[in-house]
Amino acid sequence: MKQKRRLFLEMIDRYILLRDQSFMKKLFVFSSLLVILPVLSVGIISYQRSAIELEEEVIQSSLQVINQVESHIEYYIQDFEITSLKIMNSPEVTNFIKTNYVENEYSGNLAESVQENLKVQEFSRPDISNITILTDDGKVIDTLGIRNYYPAFKIKEEYWYSTVPENGMIMLVSRTIKMKNNEQPVISLVRRLYNPQTLKPIGMLVIDMNFRRIEEILNKVTISNKGYFFILDSKGHYVYHPDPSKLGQEVEIEQISKLTSQDSGSEVLDNVTKDFVTYTHSETLGWSFFTSVQYGNLMEGIGKIRKAIFLTIFFALFFAYLAGYGFAAALVRPIRRLQQFMKEVEVGKLDSRVPVESKDELGQLTAGFNNTIEKLSDLLNEVYISKLSEAEMSLKQKESELKLLQSQINPHFLYNSLETIRGMALEENQVNIAIMSNSLGKLLRYNLKNSSASVSLSEEIKFCEMYMQIQKFRFEDRFHYTFDVPKWAENLIVVKFSLQPIVENCFVHAYGQNIRKLKITISVIRTSETSFTIRIADTGVGMEENILEEIIRKIHQKKETSDGQSIGILNVHHRINYLFGSEFGISIHSKQGIGTEVDLNLPILFDHKNEEIK
Repeated sequence: MKQKRRLFLEMIDRYILLRDQSFMKKLFVFSSLLVILPVLSVGIISYQRSAIELEEEVIQSSLQVINQVESHIEYYIQDFEITSLKIMNSPEVTNFIKTNYVENEYSGNLAESVQENLKVQEFSRPDISNITILTDDGKVIDTLGIRNYYPAFKIKEEYWYSTVPENGMIMLVSRTIKMKNNEQPVISLVRRLYNPQTLKPIGMLVIDMNFRRIEEILNKVTISNKGYFFILDSKGHYVYHPDPSKLGQEVEIEQISKLTSQDSGSEVLDNVTKDFVTYTHSETLGWSFFTSVQYGNLMEGIGKIRKAIFLTIFFALFFAYLAGYGFAAALVRPIRRLQQFMKEVEVGKLDSRVPVESKDELGQLTAGFNNTIEKLSDLLNEVYISKLSEAEMSLKQKESELKLLQSQINPHFLYNSLETIRGMALEENQVNIAIMSNSLGKLLRYNLKNSSASVSLSEEIKFCEMYMQIQKFRFEDRFHYTFDVPKWAENLIVVKFSLQPIVENCFVHAYGQNIRKLKITISVIRTSETSFTIRIADTGVGMEENILEEIIRKIHQKKETSDGQSIGILNVHHRINYLFGSEFGISIHSKQGIGTEVDLNLPILFDHKNEEIK
């Protein structure tokens, strides 16, 4: 599995990242990708958003047109509904209905008066082509009279006749009036007639409206150059269409027929021309209003946008590549010159230099390479001197090691002397002198027995406690000390001789005008999962602010030497840095009259690998 993964990464590095190709080719390919991909992405996204926005704009525009037409036609039809009520409630028509029901015979004079009344209503409105009253027993009164070549009994055979509402509401249907020389398409407002005495239906009122007013309304709106407007009734029959031959016919596209049951929206038809229709439904009239535009015509604007975007992308990429090629050539030229000079250096020619032509990164690289060659030449000349210096340093190292061995004799001599003093004190019954000599001897032995730079905390605590006992002989009851070291911390690794210098400062600096008893506390605190703190606190006089600031400044400077003041603190801090890293070390907090706290911040490292914190 690892072998396959390695081969796969090798192929990516070689063929996709062009590892072995020239810098010029890499620059050209990668810059091409960085230019082409974003520009194409912007172009495609812009085109798609433009198409969506344009389609939404067409939909909203068509819906506004439809709503305007729908509103005007609704007012227009409502006006005709009022006209039908005037006719039904006129005295002539009322008397005719009553006579028709009671006597069941036609009165010639009354019929003439009804016809005259209907003609008056027709003449008052030029958009009325005919008004017909048709009784259930077959009697007909209309304003066309003998000009009407369409038999009245055929009206009852039309598809809509049986569906006229029984509650007296109007119904609108699309029909054709046949006259001697022509046929006229009309919209018929149909309403049942009822005998006012028996409330039984006795006939039908039909008002035929021509399309003069509707065409005036539609001529005031603009859909598009090749779009058109049409209206369907609730049964899916054409109420209006620019092609008069379709009036009254059932819509030929099933997909449109299904849309008559929906409120509003838009859809692309699956017909040959892929018409884009927008529609709304009028609850008042029961009609559905449609606008139709060929989808190809609608997309003409989007096509122009697409053409403009891609032409812009093409020319932008063309000029970008011209500029990019010139830029790449200018960038690669000094690199090739530097490459040629490096080949000369490989064969040992170090006396020439590459001309620096700019101050950019390549110029700095060339200048740096020249400096490197110059230094290399100087180093080659200094090889012999370096060899001599190395031999001299080796001799000095041997001399230092000898002095180090000699220096170890002095602690041994002092340790043996202290043991002699301890023996003499015991012979003279001087117990205090014997205890002090013994403690000093242990301190020296602690120094000699372990040359390591670090020890366990328990060993360092024991060493510090011996130092405290020695100080007891000096200060007697003027101070006391306590240790607060938990069991889990005893085997933690600390810097050797890290506590004693800090405790010594407590005795050197803590005593002053303060005559109260000095208290020294050494405690261990765990600060995180990976670090802990050894806190050495005293109740002495504290440090003056300027002295404290000076010590903190020296700690932050990370200097390895000191001018003699606070040398113990700085020494311990630097040794902690060397052993555990710069994130660990000493921090000091002091306040005059209260005391001083010195924190040794150390990592949690155990003296034995198998030990864990309990």
